[in-house]
Amino acid sequence: MEYLEFSREQVTDLQSSLQREFLRTNKAGSYANSTVINCNTRKYHGLLVCPVKEIDGDNYVLLSSLDETIVLEKTPFQLATHKFGNEIFPTGYKYLESCKNSPILTYVYRVGGLVLQKEVHLVDNTETLLIRYTVLSSTLEKATLQLRPFLAFRKVHELTHANTIANTRHTKIENGIASCMYDKFPTLNMQLSKKNEFITAPDWYRNFTYDREQERGYENVEDLFTPGFFEVSLKTGESVIFSAGLAPIKTSQLKGLFEESIKNRDPQSNFEECLRHSARQFLYKSPKGCEVITSFPWTGLWGRDSMVSLPGLTLAQNDLDTSRTVLDTMTKDISGFVYENKGNIEHSNIESIDTALWYIRSVQQYNWNTKDIAQTRKLYQKKVEEILETYMSGENGNVIMHDNGLLYLPNENKALTWVDAKINGIPIIKRWGYVVEVNALWYNAICFALELITKKSFQDKWKDIPKKIEQSFEETFWDDEKGYLADSCVYGVKDFSMRPSQIFGASLPFSPLDDEKRNSVLEHVRRELVTPFGVRTLSPKSEDYKGTVTGSVTERDIAYHNGGVLMWLLAPYAEAYLKLHGRSGLSEIKRIYSDLEPIVKDYGIGTIGEVYDGNPPYTPRGAISQAWSVAAALRICKLIENFEKEN
Repeated sequence: MEYLEFSREQVTDLQSSLQREFLRTNKAGSYANSTVINCNTRKYHGLLVCPVKEIDGDNYVLLSSLDETIVLEKTPFQLATHKFGNEIFPTGYKYLESCKNSPILTYVYRVGGLVLQKEVHLVDNTETLLIRYTVLSSTLEKATLQLRPFLAFRKVHELTHANTIANTRHTKIENGIASCMYDKFPTLNMQLSKKNEFITAPDWYRNFTYDREQERGYENVEDLFTPGFFEVSLKTGESVIFSAGLAPIKTSQLKGLFEESIKNRDPQSNFEECLRHSARQFLYKSPKGCEVITSFPWTGLWGRDSMVSLPGLTLAQNDLDTSRTVLDTMTKDISGFVYENKGNIEHSNIESIDTALWYIRSVQQYNWNTKDIAQTRKLYQKKVEEILETYMSGENGNVIMHDNGLLYLPNENKALTWVDAKINGIPIIKRWGYVVEVNALWYNAICFALELITKKSFQDKWKDIPKKIEQSFEETFWDDEKGYLADSCVYGVKDFSMRPSQIFGASLPFSPLDDEKRNSVLEHVRRELVTPFGVRTLSPKSEDYKGTVTGSVTERDIAYHNGGVLMWLLAPYAEAYLKLHGRSGLSEIKRIYSDLEPIVKDYGIGTIGEVYDGNPPYTPRGAISQAWSVAAALRICKLIENFEKEN
């Protein structure tokens, strides 16, 4: 079996199959996503999900599913699988022989004496889905394939229901039909590579049930519209290609388009190849340049996440050009030090005070990889200086630089760091005053800037500040008895909840702590927070600890930063560990990296999810594919590689 292949025994195990999801993207914002048996369990699932700029730029489910039926000697065999209420119907997954995810998503069905192969592909940079059906073998001369599309035409965060407003008519196009259910939506063109008959039978199918949404505390039942079904005959060895896209296609070109577009697909024959393939799916070529999509299936462009992820997504793969393009795009979007985090493709909703510090950290990593500080100065020193000056000025009321050199967040009712979950607009964890990773990033940014910016006026203004921060950082966050760093400090009261943000006090190239203190921090983090799938956001010893990220929206939001396990924090942990332990620590980091491998065969296939339970068995939750999770694994891989070369 291939690396990402699942046997008949595995795919027909309904419980496990419904937990595994495939993801295909076009690297331009669109995606195809469902479970490996094509039973949708989320409102975000769909075969063609696209950003619709004509409405609001958010993602919309156009084609929810495509039901296949094989007719053999007038007997129909339904290959689809859905859940209606508590009932699974049809049960097409029982006909599956195998499913593999590389180089493209491929299924093999066995129905009586017929073996049918199905290959699913999303064309890069084009809103076009292609599905190729091939009769591999058959005891009969020919079979009939019926394809019934189910249309949603709704935002990914919503559900649709049978209504009288929808335009249920369609128009005929070459070897297919075109449909547009509502005003302002693009037209969905569905075509086959071979002449066929489309049987018009418009109807609403009711009560599709999405269990994942019920688990997450959301509405989970919807109705979907079908205009009818395609019918085409197939001989043994013959293929037919179904296409769905926002523009009609000359159907004689479908075969060539399919073959050409899969030529250079990334292999996924081992763990690292899966990571590299997944990483490229997050890089979104926008009109601005290039940006980082935060996660799938609920996509967004978040500045902080982008900068945390960027080094792993690009530099860890020696892709300096893409890294520079993303940084250049980001440079345009930062004003002073403020970057407005974006909740979707077009619309911003909150600002963060630390994104610009993560930006400087990415510039620093870019510079380290290029070994060309002259180029880095030319590209980024102006923006780096602007950012630091804006922090120092205090012109933005969300953060103040105090006389002790530290940054201070004065508003307790704003969530401006990466720990940003809120209930009714109020932060679940109030991190204000002096915040540990903000000031670790601040110290590192200033030290790096003093290397980058050589002009005398800047040097004179900033050169004495690092020494001041070193002293005040230790006084503010350190405790000799406890041996680790406070998460925050307000009016001299230190919050010593054992949380992971203190890692950055030990991992960054410039640290305000000595080796002994950094080692002590890491040891406490290792004992209480590190798990096989990431780092806990709170120690299990705390009375506020939540071991599972489940329940209602509020319950999950509370648990996320109070025990949920985050993969992305393993990268700075590994970085700090190798810096302190040298070659003697390499075996430990290799072990951590190898322990991650099973992740890509569960939940999001070939990728890494957003968050895991803090308690064993560390069940995956949230988005099936998270940029900074994948980036962290790639960074660890690169750290190991670099360390072995240099040592």
